[in-house]
Amino acid sequence: MNNTKIESIVGRYNGDATRLMDILIDIQDEMGCIPDDSIQQLSRILDISKVDIEQTLTFYHFLSKTPRGKFTIYLNNSAVANMFGRKEVAQAFEDAAGCKFGEVTSDGLIGLFNTSCIGMNDQEPAAIINNAVFTRLTPFRAKEIIRDLRKGKSIPELFVAGYGDGNNSSDLIHAVVNNHIMKKGAVLAENYELGISTHRAMEMSPEAVIEEVKKSNIRGRGGAGFPTGLKWEFCRKSPGEKHFVFCNADEGEPGTFKDRVILTEKPDMIFEGMTIGAYAIGAEEGILYLRYEYKYLQDFLEKHLEDLRQKNLLGKNILGNPDFNFDIRIQFGAGAYVCGEESALLESAEGKRGEPRDRPPFPVEKGYLQQPTIVNNVETFCSVVKVIQNGGDWYRTLGTKESSGTKLLSVSGDCRFPGVYEVEWGFSVNDILDMVGTDKDQVQAVQVGGPSGSCIAPNEFSRILCFTDLATGGSLIIIGKHRNLLRDIALNFTDFFIEESCGSCTPCRALTPILRNKLVKIIEGKGVMSDLRDLENWSKIMKTNRCGLGQTAVNPILSSLKNFRDLYTSKIQQDVAYDQGFRMDEAVAEACQATYRGFNY
Repeated sequence: MNNTKIESIVGRYNGDATRLMDILIDIQDEMGCIPDDSIQQLSRILDISKVDIEQTLTFYHFLSKTPRGKFTIYLNNSAVANMFGRKEVAQAFEDAAGCKFGEVTSDGLIGLFNTSCIGMNDQEPAAIINNAVFTRLTPFRAKEIIRDLRKGKSIPELFVAGYGDGNNSSDLIHAVVNNHIMKKGAVLAENYELGISTHRAMEMSPEAVIEEVKKSNIRGRGGAGFPTGLKWEFCRKSPGEKHFVFCNADEGEPGTFKDRVILTEKPDMIFEGMTIGAYAIGAEEGILYLRYEYKYLQDFLEKHLEDLRQKNLLGKNILGNPDFNFDIRIQFGAGAYVCGEESALLESAEGKRGEPRDRPPFPVEKGYLQQPTIVNNVETFCSVVKVIQNGGDWYRTLGTKESSGTKLLSVSGDCRFPGVYEVEWGFSVNDILDMVGTDKDQVQAVQVGGPSGSCIAPNEFSRILCFTDLATGGSLIIIGKHRNLLRDIALNFTDFFIEESCGSCTPCRALTPILRNKLVKIIEGKGVMSDLRDLENWSKIMKTNRCGLGQTAVNPILSSLKNFRDLYTSKIQQDVAYDQGFRMDEAVAEACQATYRGFNY
C-alpha cells in the first residue's frame, strides 16, 4: 500500500494516534492484511513507535500481518457449535478448499481459520465470511460455499435462502441471522416511543435523573451487577476536562447473544439510553464499543445515528437545549474477549492492547483518555430508558426486592426453542427449562453465565436467577445427558480462556495451561487422586490475577469438579498413587519409526 493511501486512511481520523484501532481495521479491510511497510509508514505519520503499533496489531484475532485469503472463513469453535456438528462442517471446508484450518489456499482465494464464539449460539454451527454471517451450516453447505466461491460468486450470491427475521432482512443488513425472540418483557416490548425518555430526562436536573436511576435499583446487566445510579453519581462528581459515555457491546462470553438482538431491533433505545447517561454525568461524547463479529450491523447502526441527529436527538443543542451537546460514534474491536472487561475496553478504544488496568483508579475517575467515564452494557442502557419513561418505583415492581427489573437470557444448547427470553428476575432454572422445551430428565447440566459462570447439576435447578443467588450476564447453555461434560464443555471452555488471555498476569498465562493439562490427563484415564487435589488447591492462586477473566479462567474445571465430581473420580486410576501421565514408549514412537528402531524389517 503506497504512502498516499496510508495518509488518506490516517486523515480520516485527523492523525489521531488514539484511533489506531480504526486505522488498522481500515487497512486490513482494504488490503486483506497489514504488512510491515504499512506499519513503518504508520509509525512515521502518527509519531508512535513501530513496537507500539505491532503490539496492538498482534493482540487482536481479526488483524493480521499476512494475507488471509480473498475470502476469509472464520468458523466458530464454541462448545455449542461442536455440540451441533462443527467438526463435520470443518472437515467439509478443509476437503473442499484443499487446505487445513489456519492456512490459505495456494491460489490465495480462501483462508480457513478458527474463531471463538461469534454470538450465534442459537443457530450453530456458524461462520463469518468477509464480515457476512452464515448460520446453521452443514457439511453440504460448506462444500457448496467453497464451490460457489471458486466459481466467482460474490458473498450475497452465496445466500441460498431468505434473510432473517426482523431488521435482519432490512436493506442495510441483509443477513441470514435470526433474532429468535421467544419472550418479550419491558425492554423488548413494542411500546417503545423514541424521544419520550429524553424529553422527560431533560425536564429534570441531571442530579434528579441520577436519583431516579438509583431509586430503580437497576444494576449492570453485563455480569458484574454494580448499581448503575451509583456509578453515574461517582462519575458526575469526578473532576475532569471531559466526561465520556461508553456502551459495552462486546458480548464475547460464549453462549451470549442477547445484545446482538437488541442492537438489531432496538438500536434507538440503546442510543437514547446513552444520551440520558450523557445528560446525567455531563458528557458530550459517547462511544459504542462494538465487537468486530457484528460488523455486518455497521451501516444499519450508522444510519440510525444519522437519523437521530436529523431529529435533534443527537448532536448540537439536543431538543433545543443550548447547554446539551452530545454525539455518539462506533468503535470496533478486533476480536479479543478480554475487551469485555471495562478497563481493557477503554485501553482498546485508545488504540492499545486490550489489557485490563490496575484499579483503583476506576473508570468513573480515570477512564477513557484518563477522563471520568461510565461504561454500561447494551441491556443496561435500554433499561434506563424504561426507568426514566415509567419511573424508578415502577421498575422496582418488576423482579425481586434485591434484583429489580427484567433480564434478557440467551438460551442455547440441548433445547427445543433456543433464543432470547426476557424474564423478570426471580425465575428458577427449572422455570427456564420448562419455557425452552426440554425434557428435564435428559438434562445433565446447565451452564449459567457462560464459561466464567457455574455449571450446575439437576439438584440445583430450583435455584433462582437473581443477584443474591444465581447471577448471570445472560447466558444459559443446556447440556444433555448424552454429552461428554468434561471433554465437550469443561475442556472447550478452558481452551477458550487460554486463547483469550491477554497474557499479562502469570497465573492466567502459565497456570491455566497447567491445569488444562491436568484435566486432559484425567479425561484420558491417566489421573490419580492427587490430581484432583492439585486442581482445587492450585486454582486458588488464580484469584491473584488482575481481572475477571483471569480470576475465573479455571471456573469450567472447578465448577464441574464441584458439581460433577463423580465424572472425575470415575476416570481416576484406582490403587495408583502416582502417575505423571507420561509414556516413554508413546513419546519415542515417532522417532523409532523414523529410524527403524524396534521394528522387524
